[in-house]
Amino acid sequence: MFATLLGPLPRPPLAPNASDLELVEAAVRAQEAAGLEPITDGGLQNAQSPLDRWLAMAGITERAAKQDMVGPFTRARGGVAAAVLEEADAINADLRTLAAAGCPLIEIHEPAAIEIGKGEAARRLFRDAQHRLLDGVDGTHLSLAIIGGNADETGIETLLSARYASLAVDLIAGPENWRLVVATPGDRGIVCGVLSPEADSDDSHEVLLWAAAYAASTARRGPARVGLATAGSLSALPWETAVAKMRRLGEAARLADLPSEELRRSIDPRAVDIRSAALGRVGPHPRRSRQRRPGR
Repeated sequence: MFATLLGPLPRPPLAPNASDLELVEAAVRAQEAAGLEPITDGGLQNAQSPLDRWLAMAGITERAAKQDMVGPFTRARGGVAAAVLEEADAINADLRTLAAAGCPLIEIHEPAAIEIGKGEAARRLFRDAQHRLLDGVDGTHLSLAIIGGNADETGIETLLSARYASLAVDLIAGPENWRLVVATPGDRGIVCGVLSPEADSDDSHEVLLWAAAYAASTARRGPARVGLATAGSLSALPWETAVAKMRRLGEAARLADLPSEELRRSIDPRAVDIRSAALGRVGPHPRRSRQRRPGR
């Protein structure tokens, strides 16, 4: 199991005149220390081309580095069909360049997909745009990311009609996206956006691991095709808070790789035994039980 970011980071606490490359290196080192992979540039060098962004990031780390891009349906949000398809063709050129350069994973963000719903015309346009977007892009893992709300009404047959190898979904702002997880074929990966971008959220290992275990159980997917992620941008947080959240994410991914019995001893077993928990067969973890106060 792996852990990664689905959105940008806040600016690292470097000098005001720090270069983009210095900011990116700080973001990369923080992700490495937290145990995240694939690595992102934290959205800290947006003025560069996608290829230049990826090359700069890949030159800093030995870990797999992914490149995220906004998809055509979102870029041309509210535009006519011709504008959406024109964007798809333009982005396709960037994707081909990235793939040819050796980028191992390209993540297409389409938050506007939450607005499609059951409208057949919008569904058809989304499908057409994604097919044109991915046309001829080979030799890289292509992932579709949807954050910011529920896209379950759009349907998995629309969202994954193009040859995406994995689907990343926000399960905090879009809890109904669990329906998409269940409907996703088992040969496709799932990235669970379950670490909230809110500063005071419940980031317990049990919450994160329950999500990972459930996603792995769907369609016989298995843990090798499941990742944990942030549910969107951490850019509004203080740097120290964002770093703490990244560490929590990395810790959960490492725990998920433990043998079952060792994992049960480390956390509340209900987080890893979904069926027993649902049937009420698992009692509270001893460390989670309320302690009796002295004198009672």
